[in-house]
Amino acid sequence: MIKVVRGNPTPEELAAALAVVRARAAAAAAVPSGPPLPPERWADPGRIARRGAHSPGPRSWARTYWPV
Repeated sequence: MIKVVRGNPTPEELAAALAVVRARAAAAAAVPSGPPLPPERWADPGRIARRGAHSPGPRSWARTYWPV
């Protein structure tokens, strides 16, 4: 149920808002919800390496030292 809290929408505006809500609900229902990844795959270093390496920035040398 949809309730108008403020304003006085025209029937066309209300129909447009309802169409958007229905389209988003249909899109959310169409997304398959598969099982989550098992925990051992979350920590797999290969997942990170598949993205491609980023090149270091101009001041990256300054961020390589971590004081104790």
